Amino acid sequence: MKVTLKDGSFKEYEQPMSVIDIAASISPGLARMACAGEIDGESVDLRYVADRDCQLNILTAKDEKGLAALRHTASHVMAQAVKRLYPDAKLAIGPSIADGFYYDIDFASPITAEDLEKIEGEMKKIIKEALPLERFALPREEALALMREKEEPYKVELIEDLPEGEEISFYKQGEFTDLCAGPHLMNTKDVGKAYKLTSIAGAYWRGNEHNKMLTRIYATAFGKKEELDAYLTMMEEAKKRDHRKLGKELGLFMMHDAGPGFPFFLPKGMVLKNTLMEYWREIHKKAGYVEISTPIMLNRSLWETSGHWDHYKNNMYTTVIDEQDFAIKPMNCPGGVLVYASEPRSYRDLPLRMGEIGLVHRHEKSGQLHGLMRVRCFNQDDAHIFMTPEQIKEEIKGVARLINEVYTLFGFKYHVELSTRPEDSMGSDEDWEMATEGLRSALDELGLDYVVNEGDGAFYGPKIDFHLVDAIGRTWQCGTIQLDFQLPQRFELEYQGADGEKHRPIMIHRVAFGSIERFIGILIEHFAGAFPTWLAPVQVKVLPISDKFAEYGEKVRKQLDDAGIRVELDTRSEKIGYKIREAQMQKIPYMLIVGQKEQEEGLVAVRSRFEGDEGQKSLEAFIQDVKEEIRTKAVREAKGQQ
Repeated sequence: MKVTLKDGSFKEYEQPMSVIDIAASISPGLARMACAGEIDGESVDLRYVADRDCQLNILTAKDEKGLAALRHTASHVMAQAVKRLYPDAKLAIGPSIADGFYYDIDFASPITAEDLEKIEGEMKKIIKEALPLERFALPREEALALMREKEEPYKVELIEDLPEGEEISFYKQGEFTDLCAGPHLMNTKDVGKAYKLTSIAGAYWRGNEHNKMLTRIYATAFGKKEELDAYLTMMEEAKKRDHRKLGKELGLFMMHDAGPGFPFFLPKGMVLKNTLMEYWREIHKKAGYVEISTPIMLNRSLWETSGHWDHYKNNMYTTVIDEQDFAIKPMNCPGGVLVYASEPRSYRDLPLRMGEIGLVHRHEKSGQLHGLMRVRCFNQDDAHIFMTPEQIKEEIKGVARLINEVYTLFGFKYHVELSTRPEDSMGSDEDWEMATEGLRSALDELGLDYVVNEGDGAFYGPKIDFHLVDAIGRTWQCGTIQLDFQLPQRFELEYQGADGEKHRPIMIHRVAFGSIERFIGILIEHFAGAFPTWLAPVQVKVLPISDKFAEYGEKVRKQLDDAGIRVELDTRSEKIGYKIREAQMQKIPYMLIVGQKEQEEGLVAVRSRFEGDEGQKSLEAFIQDVKEEIRTKAVREAKGQQ
């Protein structure tokens, strides 16, 4: 048996070998670090026996899938600790997730955050016991009998939903057995010391609000203690930057019980939102887009043609007008398609780039709502590009450049993923091959590094996703480019080619911000509310030292206002130190302090968020400098920041 390793080297074995034994034959150190394996691209357990020629990658906690196996094992250790401390607790599911793991549990009596320390203490004992994890499989009826005997109703339900004849696997560690497909570490001691239970929340069983509310314990685990410490530090910083907290403190937006999931933008928040949308219009006009606006509500027939009525109806708000079904739009694309179809098109009209900042509504479950990050109505900065097959590559490059311009402006680093044809897809092999190659070659020609997600495309076409990284290292999926053959086909779109014949255009769906509301939430947390001057709702605050200089302060305010700078005047009878501190709390980029000397000499004393005291300047010079900073959309770093 020939086993080819990740670096291209290979090992030969006379008989079948488990992944862990192969790892040990390469290096005892590798075997100690191994968390899982990957054979011919598929994740497998360390206990998996390779019995044929194959490609093998030994996964450690440095690999995404290896870290997931470590975290999944930690979730079993946590569940075992819970069962020891709370024998009547019923276990539901405990998967690894992007930044850790969780377990949904039905406790006989509620637990609180204070109980997490006790559970962690029991986990420590289980890890110290070094219990081996043993995998075994049972036929369906025996698996059901085992879980009924253990009085685990949620596990019984999960087994009952598995297809007939499917192997049902379990993992046992000491007295604890859990239904699980794996993969897992070899031993509880391999979980190590770098784990932490972080919070508890409510979660409906299977995400259905009609089911029982369970307790979800969130936690995380890493391969090294330093990585855990760095993560916990990041989470503490994230709490300080929480956009819900800062949004309230800075007067940007609010939520209200009168409309759960429907954000209210306050005056300063509207300035921020409008400034972003003005920037969007500016760069799209430059890139050759035309702007359209489509209705918020359209009839059932349209949504049936687009496929949304059959596939997305549960997330749509519907009503009846004149005895006809209507739906509020969850997406802008069908409206854009109707605009394309409104007149005859020629190949000379293509590519046609149509942008729309459209308000869409989607019914999200109440438990999933989260500030501006998950809402029920939001403005999506959509654009739909209609083109010929030959234009795919250049249009993709144009969109990628535009998205790069946006993210670079805000100081975001990002990475790119290309998602290819899923099993459940529509369209011909030729269409998919042409589209995927168009996306791939566009990324290659732009020199963008990307990861390929095999089979993760939309059912109607391949896509490119942009994952941006914020100031504290968190990743957000925002920009996306999707190729679509299906909507042009469903709506029978056409253009006349150079040959005089009718042809079907290809369509690109793309967003740069994604949801304007969510992007604002990300920006609040990225900048910790301290926006660059061009974006700040209030760019300058004028602070008279006393009432005597209020008139001069008003004169300064008016000149700034006339120059197009967003300015406020603080005329309260408070001490100047108090006014400065409050302006700092509001994260205002510039404060202009005016007193006797400034009034006599026509100056302003400049204090900034970036440098602190910047000294005195003429008002004209200050206005010129700030206007240039706004024009160039410069991002000034505060002292001490890199």
